[in-house]
Amino acid sequence: MQRILYDTHMHTPLCKHAEGEPEEYAEAAERRGLKGIIVTCHNPVPGGWSATVRMGEDEFDAYVGMVDRARRAFAGRVDVRLGIESDYVPGFEPYLARFHERAPFHYVLGSVHPQIKEYKEAYLRPDAEPQEYHRTYFQHLAMAAESGLFDALSHPDLVKNIFPSRWDPNLILDDIRRSLDRIAKTGVAMELNTSGLNKAYGEMNPGRAILAEMSARRIPVVVGSDSHVPARVGDKFEEAFDILRDVGYSEVCFYLDRKPTSIIIADARASLRPPPALLG
Repeated sequence: MQRILYDTHMHTPLCKHAEGEPEEYAEAAERRGLKGIIVTCHNPVPGGWSATVRMGEDEFDAYVGMVDRARRAFAGRVDVRLGIESDYVPGFEPYLARFHERAPFHYVLGSVHPQIKEYKEAYLRPDAEPQEYHRTYFQHLAMAAESGLFDALSHPDLVKNIFPSRWDPNLILDDIRRSLDRIAKTGVAMELNTSGLNKAYGEMNPGRAILAEMSARRIPVVVGSDSHVPARVGDKFEEAFDILRDVGYSEVCFYLDRKPTSIIIADARASLRPPPALLG
């Protein structure tokens, strides 16, 4: 089967909580039968915002260099592309607009990270119900899409891991639907992130209920592993494709040169090689 699929979300040691060089992620992609990978490490942010979990501004050139090194090393084997995962918070827009011009990114992934200390300090009221924080998060996702800064929105119900025992999307489904209506109007894609299975609320991000609402609005969907170790490249992609098919999707997309390419889910699934543990 021809290799046609990219894993669109992975990290480097520069974010201070990932392991493995881009070449190791490319090797893992080759074993999984992927055509390519898009490296999307956490962007630098001025002012010390969550500085312990992202590259510093003085490390950005090194990041571009290490991705290019892997691109050259794997030319003709795995297509390695430069991307970025950029945090969105209201007020970050001017900085991000300038930052996204610093390199020829193939894919710009927008993220709202509600677990970050600075985000909690700004938006989590200690006396409020968890649903208030959940609503704020989905409002910010919609604002991120409307900013025009991003190609897709990553792990778009990540907030369920803040109060996992209190998460019930049905309690705020009308709010989620309003945010999805706004996102749908922008044409920005949303990610199905398989790493959610390893988090406090053990479910991909987003869950089926939100995926079904996305499908009903024809919001394009991207699949990403959010790998922080090479072994997770392409992790649980078969399961992700089955879920997407169940909720009404027939295609997934990925971005190169900031432009989407769509492929049939059945073809994407068939193109994968089994995970190493299942080989033989």
